[in-house]
Amino acid sequence: MTFTAIDFETATGHFHSACAVGIVTVENGIIVEEYYTLIQPPNNEYSYHNIMVHGIKPIQTLNEKTFDDLFPEIQKRLFGKTIVAHNEQFDRNVLLKTMQYYGLYYDEFELADRWECTCRIYRAKGYKPANLKYCSERNNIALNHHEALSDARACAKLYLLK
Repeated sequence: MTFTAIDFETATGHFHSACAVGIVTVENGIIVEEYYTLIQPPNNEYSYHNIMVHGIKPIQTLNEKTFDDLFPEIQKRLFGKTIVAHNEQFDRNVLLKTMQYYGLYYDEFELADRWECTCRIYRAKGYKPANLKYCSERNNIALNHHEALSDARACAKLYLLK
């Protein structure tokens, strides 16, 4: 099993407001690399609700790079890979909309139109609820929920167990 798990956190309700990303690379069933970075969202703007979810505040990203500056690091980890996310539609839209915001071209990634989704997989297995927290608890996977790297790591481990 070779794939890349990803999780984004957003600063506002807009998909283009990525403020953190966690990326976990798995080769032949083994986690071989983990990448995490904070991202300065557009205008470093945050909504209170999002801060309450993930705990990232504007002061933490004030001096961080913007997505377009981080794009080469993200691209080299995703290009041509099988991508897995717990709620793939959300994370795929964050990547797509953030790239569009910065004038970057999603097609250059050579990714599937639809990613693998551990939420969908575990829902099909009968998990209720099938959220990341419950799936992780039920499978004894450590999780610091809404911390992007922890979420991506848990997603990778869930995908390995599928």
